[in-house]
Amino acid sequence: MLIAATSDVLSPRFFQQFVTSLEKLQQKPDLFLMAGDMIYRGAIEEYEKIYNALFGKVECPLVACFGNNEFQQVREDIRQKYRKIIFLDDQSILLKVGKTSVGIFGSTGSLDTPTPWQKQNIPNVERLFQMRYNLAAKHLSRMMVDFKILLLHYAPTYKTLEGENPRFFSSMGSKVWENILIEQKPNLVIHGHSLRGTRLAWIDTVPVVNVALPLNQGIVLINTEQLKPGLQKFV
Repeated sequence: MLIAATSDVLSPRFFQQFVTSLEKLQQKPDLFLMAGDMIYRGAIEEYEKIYNALFGKVECPLVACFGNNEFQQVREDIRQKYRKIIFLDDQSILLKVGKTSVGIFGSTGSLDTPTPWQKQNIPNVERLFQMRYNLAAKHLSRMMVDFKILLLHYAPTYKTLEGENPRFFSSMGSKVWENILIEQKPNLVIHGHSLRGTRLAWIDTVPVVNVALPLNQGIVLINTEQLKPGLQKFV
């Protein structure tokens, strides 16, 4: 199975790079994942551009989670308008990709230290983060599939944040999520949010891939047949 994945287009900021990356895809993916922040600061009109860029070029299932720039108040509008994209907001879906059964849980994820804005504007944000963690563990544990994917926006480990300022690691991701990776052992973890971090890290035998577009300078292609601990390149 060939998976294409990206995040943090933050359209309009990196939209042209996104379009160029789509045009450079020489292999047709079986699954396309988007790990949030496809638009910048809730600019819902920018999602029309993302949507139009994808269709005609990507013919496989499209699955996305939301990032912190897809503000809560625009998420339902995005869902309703762009129905050919499967949006997972603390939800899971089971798909058949070729002969492979695939389970995906998607979430914005959580932070070890909520940002000042979150503390001020999101009531009980710590409880929300704990709920997301619990739901992820529950959904992954119940998946009876050939291949499990955890799709997040925030990093579920500090390992893929290396390259960022360590002072901000706890407000860019959560190392607590490593427990889910070790216990539930998803076959693949995808996240974004870190534009200057590390592309790939391993938690036990679980590959964690930071697919942020500015970091990778393009869309990431992952050949699942080559997912082996220690491997630094998938395609």
